[in-house]
Amino acid sequence: MSKLLALQEKIGHTFTNINLLEVAFTHSSTGAKHNYERLEFLGDRVLGLAVSETLYEKFPNEPEGHLAKRLSALVQGSFLAIIAREMQLGQYIIFSDAESACGGAENDNILADVFESMIGALYLDSDYETCRALIRKLWADRFDTMKKPPQHPKTKLQEWAQSKNLPLPRYEIAAQSGPDHAPIFDIKLTIEGFDNITVQGPSRQEAEKRVATAFIEKHAKDMT
Repeated sequence: MSKLLALQEKIGHTFTNINLLEVAFTHSSTGAKHNYERLEFLGDRVLGLAVSETLYEKFPNEPEGHLAKRLSALVQGSFLAIIAREMQLGQYIIFSDAESACGGAENDNILADVFESMIGALYLDSDYETCRALIRKLWADRFDTMKKPPQHPKTKLQEWAQSKNLPLPRYEIAAQSGPDHAPIFDIKLTIEGFDNITVQGPSRQEAEKRVATAFIEKHAKDMT
């Protein structure tokens, strides 16, 4: 209970239904009847709306495509994991002993999921405006420091390959490990004329993004 009190202080809201908050931080590995997955589903939608609304207000002259790029960068799992770490949410997650021993509290996927489930619980216990206020507070100046809409590294790499008349980059799963609820993917990137690069990530999508970023950083001179 003392942990939940401390968590409510971080969130800035005293829950009427404290059980919502407990469920929001209960991992499926516990085998509990209720875990954070349904709240995560709800929180993801609330988060997307709050960030979309803020971007719509802050960048009134930008087209939909630019707003979509900003949104994608500001709600992606790796970004949410950063916010979750800043709030030290890992210490509040309820795991099985085995999952805890495997370092679940430091897993990016789990941290991102728990952040979304926390938003879902907050929405049910309060309202949308309360969630929006918290999200804007946590995102702080991150809305403004992004001067231009970010280009996804896979898109940048594909456009570069096309400009050089190279075949499109090929992404393959080289290996997969970890439990079903927290898999780890090794993705191999193949581009004609260059050494293959393999990078690991907590999801296929994230691993592909990371390996594309690694190639861009390694071959920055070739891409200018």
